[in-house]
Amino acid sequence: MNFAIEVWLVLIVALVAANLPFVNERLFVVGPRRAPHKGFGWRLLELALLFAASLGLGFVLEARIGQRHEQGWEFYAAALAMFVTFAFPGFVWRYLRRQRG
Repeated sequence: MNFAIEVWLVLIVALVAANLPFVNERLFVVGPRRAPHKGFGWRLLELALLFAASLGLGFVLEARIGQRHEQGWEFYAAALAMFVTFAFPGFVWRYLRRQRG
């Protein structure tokens, strides 16, 4: 697989994963449905675990390309900020859109 394709794959997976907790009422996408809705704490836990999963996918693809480089705390802070930014559309859809009726 081409290096550019792998970078775009990680970005698209992160974008989808960041919005999954907000558009789905099931626990961890496949678990039991929470009635009437999941709490914000569950959504934050799912967001953290999906962040770790997308970061893991990036590490696996990086190791497949060549040698994996060690990262400092700055990398993880920037990756978390990017992931939270990716989650903003789902957050707006879940909590800030106007409810009808």
